[in-house]
Amino acid sequence: MELFDMTVTFPGESRVDAEIHDVLIPTGGEGEPSPFDLFLAGIGTCSGIKVLAFCQERGIPTAGLYITQRMHYNRETNRIEKIEMQIHLPEGFPAQYHEAVVRAANTCGVKKHILNPPEFETYVMVPQTAQSE
Repeated sequence: MELFDMTVTFPGESRVDAEIHDVLIPTGGEGEPSPFDLFLAGIGTCSGIKVLAFCQERGIPTAGLYITQRMHYNRETNRIEKIEMQIHLPEGFPAQYHEAVVRAANTCGVKKHILNPPEFETYVMVPQTAQSE
């Protein structure tokens, strides 16, 4: 098993930043996305990367191609109960690839992790103090 880290810091006010793979991701501050917005965007953009790669590998033009991600939110449970991914194909997109592009979108690793979630473990780390002799 390979390990890699993300560091979460608190730069001030309501902002919380994450840094992973040398990329800083700000959240929570004024004008910044919420962590849940990033979670939802992760689903859509992951599917988008798979759809884009599918088209590029086949030389299919992507101008006019986009995805609408629709969340079905239940106010009573305060949860999203369904997510729809609508792949809007541009005019002239080859009909033979309609089902295949859906399969490509469904290979998204974020979706796979939601359907088969990792184990979570949270604990406290306390700084070690030098012991005097």
